Order: sequence, then C-alpha cells, then structure tokens
Amino acid sequence: MFLQALRMTWRDWRTGELRFLLIALIVAVASLSSVGFFVDRMRAGMTRDAHQLLGADLLVAADQPLPPQWMQRAAAQGLQQAQTQVFPSMAQAREGDAARAVLASIKAVTAGYPLRGQLRLQTASGADLPAEGIPLPGTVWVDPQILSQLDVRVGDTLKLGDLPLKIAAVIAVEPDRGSAFVNFAPRVMLGEADLAATHLVQVGSRVTYRLLIAGSAPAVKQFQQEVERQIEADKLRGVRLESLENGRPEMRATLDRAEQFLSLVGLLSAMLAALAVAMAARRFMLRHLDACAMLRCFGLTQAQVTRLYLGEFMLVGLAASVLGMLIGYAAHFALLQWLGNFMPTALPPAGWQPAVQGVAAGLLLLLGFALPPILQLRNVPHNRVIRRDQLTPQPLTVATYGLGTLVFSGLLLWQAGDLKLGLLTIAGFLGGFGLFALVAWLCLRALRSLRGLMDRQSWRFAIDGLQRRPAAAVMQVVALGLGLMALLLLTVIRGDLVGAWRQATPADAPNRFIINIQPDQRQAVEQLLRQGGVGDVALYPMIRGRLVQINGRAISAADYAEDRAKRLVDREFNLSTLREIPPGNGIVAGRWYDDRQPEASVERGLAQTLGIKLGDRLQFDIAGQLVEAPVTSLRKLEWGSLRVNFFVILNPTLMRDTPQSWITAVHLNPQQEALGNTLTRDYPNLTVVDIGSVLRQIQDVVGQVISAVEFLFLFTLCSGVLVLYAALAGSQDERVREAGLLRALGATRVELARAQRIEVLLVGALAGLLAASGAAAIGWALAHYVFNFDWSFSPLVWLAGMGLGAACSALGGWAGLRHVLRRPPLQTLREA
Repeated sequence: MFLQALRMTWRDWRTGELRFLLIALIVAVASLSSVGFFVDRMRAGMTRDAHQLLGADLLVAADQPLPPQWMQRAAAQGLQQAQTQVFPSMAQAREGDAARAVLASIKAVTAGYPLRGQLRLQTASGADLPAEGIPLPGTVWVDPQILSQLDVRVGDTLKLGDLPLKIAAVIAVEPDRGSAFVNFAPRVMLGEADLAATHLVQVGSRVTYRLLIAGSAPAVKQFQQEVERQIEADKLRGVRLESLENGRPEMRATLDRAEQFLSLVGLLSAMLAALAVAMAARRFMLRHLDACAMLRCFGLTQAQVTRLYLGEFMLVGLAASVLGMLIGYAAHFALLQWLGNFMPTALPPAGWQPAVQGVAAGLLLLLGFALPPILQLRNVPHNRVIRRDQLTPQPLTVATYGLGTLVFSGLLLWQAGDLKLGLLTIAGFLGGFGLFALVAWLCLRALRSLRGLMDRQSWRFAIDGLQRRPAAAVMQVVALGLGLMALLLLTVIRGDLVGAWRQATPADAPNRFIINIQPDQRQAVEQLLRQGGVGDVALYPMIRGRLVQINGRAISAADYAEDRAKRLVDREFNLSTLREIPPGNGIVAGRWYDDRQPEASVERGLAQTLGIKLGDRLQFDIAGQLVEAPVTSLRKLEWGSLRVNFFVILNPTLMRDTPQSWITAVHLNPQQEALGNTLTRDYPNLTVVDIGSVLRQIQDVVGQVISAVEFLFLFTLCSGVLVLYAALAGSQDERVREAGLLRALGATRVELARAQRIEVLLVGALAGLLAASGAAAIGWALAHYVFNFDWSFSPLVWLAGMGLGAACSALGGWAGLRHVLRRPPLQTLREA
C-alpha cells in the first residue's frame, strides 16, 4: 500500500496536482517556524547567560540605599559582593563656549564588579578584551556613543558634575546592562570612590541601588530567603530580587509578550494558508473522483482507499513541513537582524524543538483541513465510472470539518500560552473573518446594480461570474483583505498617526526637561533661561514619594491584578505642591484646594488604575516622613502637550517641610541649543533631557520592531494571495466549461480574457477597499481613544489599498486562470 501511495504521489506531482498544496503548507509552516526559531534562540541565550545578565548569582535592586546589615550579613556568610549605583545625568566635554554635554547613564561600581560574566573593553584595533578590575580613581570607561556625540577620544577629559575624569577605555560588552529596550542613554562607568566628589546624587535624584551577590548555591539561597523575610517583615517597598531562576524578569516579560504577539501574527498567516490547503484538497478530491471509482472497481475497500490517499497526503505534508521549517529557519535571521540586538550577548545556535514543532504544526494543519475532502473520496461508489451523480457528504465527513477548527483553536491556545488571551484571539479572528465576510457579501450584492453601468459584454461577464460563485469570491476578498489591512496599518496608517501626533503637538511645545534643580539654584537657573531668550519659564517643585496607604489600609503590588497598577504601587511618584492649578490641567471631579487643610488632587487615569475615589485618604512616604491627605479633586491632563505634569499635587502648607527639588520644561530653538550646555557647565548637578533625541531613539527601536512585524505580515499577504489563487484554480474546470460554451455562442477569446481580468481586479479592489477602511477605522480609534488627538483620513490609504489589492489579485488571477482559455471550445463541449 505504501509503494502504491508513493507511485500515486509521484504521478500527481508530475501532473501538478500537489504543487499548490505543497506551497500553501510551506507558507504556513515557515511563518510559524520563523517565530519559533527566533524565540528559541533568544530564550536559550537568556538561560545560558543568566548569571552574566545579572552579573551575579543574586541581584538585590532598590530605589533607596540598601540596609547596611544586608552587606554585613553577606560578608558574614562568606559571600562575594559588589555594589552599583545607576542614574541618569549629564556628561560634559571641554570648557567655556566650546563645552558640549549629553545625557548619559552613570554607573558607579565597587571592586569585584561584575561577580559573574566579563566586562569587555574595546582596543584600538576594534577587538575586545576582558577588563581588569574597575575604572581606576580619576578615570571613566564609556560607551562608543559618548565619543561620537561629544567628539572626544580616549585620553580626553569628561566632566561628571564637579569632577573632571579621564576617558581611559571604551566599553565593548556590559553583560548585566539589561535589554536595550530600556537603555537609551550611553553608559559612563566610574569607580564608586569617585562618585561623592561629583556631587551628582542630590535630593530628587533617581538612583537605582544594586547589591550583587555570588557564592555557593546553598549560601546564596539562604541569604535570599533571609532578605525576603526581612522585606516582608519590614514591609519594604521598591526592592526586588533577581536570581538565576527569574533573572532579568523585565527582559523575560518583554520576550514573552513578543513571543505571544509574533506567534499570533504567524498564526494569522497559517490560518489563511490552511484555508488555501482546504480549498486545494477539495479541488484534488473533485479531480480524483473518477480515479477513486476505478480503484473501487479494481477491488479496493473504503478503508484501503482512505489509507492510500492519506498516505499520499502525509508524504506531501511531511515534505512541505520540512521545507517550510527550513525556510522558517532562514527567515528567522531577518527577525534577528531587527530584534536580536536587544540581547546584549551573542545568541547560541537554534535548538531542535522549533523544528519539531514546525513540522508537527504543518501535519496538524494538513490533517485538520485536508482530511474532510479525503474522507469524502472513500464514499465514491463503483458506478461513478458510468454515472455522474453528485456526492452527498456523509455525517463523518461533515463532522471532520469541525476538526480543522478544533486543530487551529488548539494551535492558537498553544501559541498564546494563556487561556484568556487564546480565547480572546480566537473570538477576534472569527469576529474579524465574519465581519469582513459580511461586508464583502454585501458589496458583491451591490455589484448587481452596476451590471448595466457599462455597455460592454466583458463587464457583464465579469459581474455575472462573481454572482455565480459568491462563496469563492467572498473567501478571496476576506483572505486578501486581512493581509492587506495588516500591512496598511503598519505602513500608511502608522505614518499618518505619527504625522497627526506631530501636528497635535504645538510648534513651541517644550523640547527640554531640566531636572534636579536644587532650591538654592532655582532663581539663578530661571534668570539664566530668561537671559537666554526663553520667554515662558515655570519651575515646579518635585517631591519623591511612595503611596503606602489608601483609607488607612496598607497597599502593595499584590493587591492589584493589572501590570500597570503593580508598577505604580511599587515605584516612587513624582509629587508636587502648587497653589494654583497648572496650565493644561482641568478639574473633572471635586474642587481645587484652598490650602487651609491637607488636600490632594489626583490625575484621573491614575485614580482609575488604582481605584482611588474622591474622599479617599492617601498616605505617602516621603524620605521616611509620612504625609496624609484626602482626595478633593480629580484632574485631566494634556500629556501630549509635553509640559511638566504630576500624578498627585498636594497643598503647599502640608508639604512645607518635605525635601524638594525643582523641574522645568522649556522650548529651545536651534539657535538656543548652546543654552543647555551652559546650564550643565554652570550647574553640573542639573540633568537636561533632550525630548526630541529620546523620542528619536524610541522611534528607532519601535521602527525595528515594526519592520520585524511587517516581515511576518508578508507571509500573511502571501497566504491571502494563495487563497485567491486556490479559489480561482478550484473553479478552473467550471470556468473552462463556461468559456467553451460562451465561445460556442459567439463570445471572443479577447472578450473572455478581458472579463477575467475585470473579475480579478474587482476582487482585488474590493479587498483593498475593505482593508483600507478597516485600517483607517483602527487608526481613528487609536488616535481618538488611545492617543487623544485629532486625526484626519488620508485618501492615500484607500488608493494604496485598492492599488495593492488589484496588483495582488492580478498576480493570483494570472496564476490561477492562465490555462482557462487555451482549450478549444469543441474539445470542451465533447468532454462535458
């Protein structure tokens, strides 16, 4: 039986019956495998280099100085330890009018750093060597970006705060730095002994304190448990522990979300390809009815016929899955090109699991979507040889159509990795397909009224062709439209959203934040800005405080389910105190305070996230001082204005004795950019954040991510074209008979060819129209409900959508219909 299946497979391959099935499966498996290989290598790299990514066996991080007894306890237990302090500040080169400054990520380290892994320095030849120790007193090591941005070289002087330091080396690899998603400022590393002399750490400075621990596994585990018990007993907030088991949780969480999203994008491609598989299998079944009847006449039973064709399909499925897996392996290098640089170390080779999973997914899709037509072949009667009765699907065959849905739902749940997300995605896929199908069907119905629009026979033939095969036409429109909508959303609509956001931002919106202004520097900084031509200068007090109680009840991250709420509760807020409501703030509930008693005004979004209501009493821990006030107003902020905004504002009398620094946001035009360098030169503790530069870096990162997603959506578009081709090829025999009859009745070949082109162009244009409308609707919803700015619809979206749709449809139409008109009409009529 196997040899017969092999012979049949070779025969059907030579006649071209299986090529399209092979291509559809290859696309499905390639789209899934490319994501699988990429995620596998990223995850393997994190597992292999867990100790390097931490720089230790255990990392204790906090936003306040760590208790000294922890270091004493580690020393008593014979554990290795090192400490780091990381914070943003300005790095300055040169003096006087030639001074230049750049925002840097300052890292002060103690001897022994790192405890695990290697810090590597760049040599003059471009190679890198392991670092010996830490920067010597009076020196710093810097990222290459520092050299290029400040136009300095190794051996030049770099000033941090009040302390000039010599650039001694360039950092090539800093393994414990973390994901590049959250490291936009270039690194400047110095010894902790030099930190105090810089005078950079002031009131309001955002410093992350880290304690690195290394040693034997039992000793490290014991130390970790003791620290965890003390955190619980003292109810310490803002402290996190990272070990080899959960190392770099922010990177793992980012990778988990990326895996879910990219896998679902791949599954959309696989779903469309699976539809093409089902249509190709049905066409295969229709073209093999006579051959199957002959096999039954030769004595084969139903079970033998089923095994024969299942064997043939399994051979094709195995070959297609292996080829798709290999193409996916090659394609994952494109994903690594865009996303792999977010991993600070070189990635290990791919494992075998993604290959097995890709092949298994291909075979599952084949069984789920090709099995129903194959089971219908087993029901072909012997007398099919002399009679042409239409096959009636048997109950078992009908039941197997649900198998495809179950198989794909299982794949969705598997890839999503979460039951709720998987069910929501299934509902979204089905809802999107249903909505697109309904709109496509209504549009096809509306085309009836356009039949008499032009007095040309070709036009009427094309409209009639669409009306005779509405199910196939709807399937083509939906499949092609979904792929086009995804690409339009990531290209044209993304550009429109960015453009609309820029238009919504005033031309004179602040483009520099100046922070860490100390109380005794406030008037001098304000005067310097005004002398530099900055008109509207408003300085605001900024107070670091942590929300610890609501209505007398202590709160923690465990009290909230939403990730954003957990992060807000665990971090310190930037509070402020003002007598008047600041510009861009509007009271939406309650009233502004009169400063006669403790009162708090809370931003509406924060209140909704943390469940805060008017009248609730909030307690903040401000540098060990507890401050409590009732909420008397909720404010709506214009975050897009780029002004200084605060989550919580408390009345001045209440905050009179709290430690404060000051902050301002100003607009500097190109002629005033030197003013930022002057500020950091005269007041080295200030940090000047160039918002435009940060946004450009964020945009670069987002652009790389979107490029990777666009690459995956190319598989989706290919799947859509395959569905269109499958629908056209599936109706090829019927179209051949129609063309033969029409030519016998007087229609010319030119008219029928023109009718075919009109039909496929109408399908493509309709798919493009729906895709553009869907993408524009999503873009409007994002602008209106998420980003809160006005957005106007661009006609380019519809032009691009219809043009791309027509081009893709023409390509699929040419491939699927190019043989229809080659057969002579007489031959067609004789075979009918």
